[in-house]
Amino acid sequence: MRPKFLPASSAALLCAVALCSSMAIAANPLAALTNQEASSGLKAALDAGSAAAVAKLGVENGFLNNDKVKIKLPGILEQAKPLLKMTGRGQQLDDLVVAMNRAAESAVPMAKPLLLDAVKSMSVTDAKNILSGGDTSVTDFFRQKTSAPLAVKFLPIVKSVTDRSGLASKYNSTMSQIGKTGLVPQQQSTVEAYVTDRALDGLYLMIGEEEKAIRSNPLEYGSKIIGKVFGSLK
Repeated sequence: MRPKFLPASSAALLCAVALCSSMAIAANPLAALTNQEASSGLKAALDAGSAAAVAKLGVENGFLNNDKVKIKLPGILEQAKPLLKMTGRGQQLDDLVVAMNRAAESAVPMAKPLLLDAVKSMSVTDAKNILSGGDTSVTDFFRQKTSAPLAVKFLPIVKSVTDRSGLASKYNSTMSQIGKTGLVPQQQSTVEAYVTDRALDGLYLMIGEEEKAIRSNPLEYGSKIIGKVFGSLK
């Protein structure tokens, strides 16, 4: 029997299809992954990144000794710091800084269940869009899904710690008067609101750092699916 050969036009068409397919994968490396693989890899990375961030921040000195997330005095107090020190309140200011950071450290562990819920809520079809959205797209997803409910959870925990500072009470009392003029941002109207806002910023900053580390070297995380999914993006 003679071997059958495709017509030249058909062979050319197949070559063109194969070439286009290769070019599509090169242009979009996620095209080689199934939706399920993308979803599984992303969820594994979300779990790893959020757990690492919470573990680093939700311990004593997790905020206080980390210059990237350390919570400083609210703007008005920071500006008045030299004058307050001259009036003998330097120690009170230092104590307030410690109290604010301790409050954040106490609140952050409460984030873990909500972060895990956010991971579970992610749809399979959204996974590739999130993965290809940029270096911090995973963190942006977390912020969008969790910032509002986390603020509600953090606030009473933060308040229970900062209320122990006499200076915090004085600040809140003063801000309640100044706040009526609209000259103070809402997030600085009370110490607890300010700390809650900064604590969330610190949490998402650290999740973002974990995300960048995963994208930079996914194999270090010891997960085949993370390695496959994020390795395809390199």
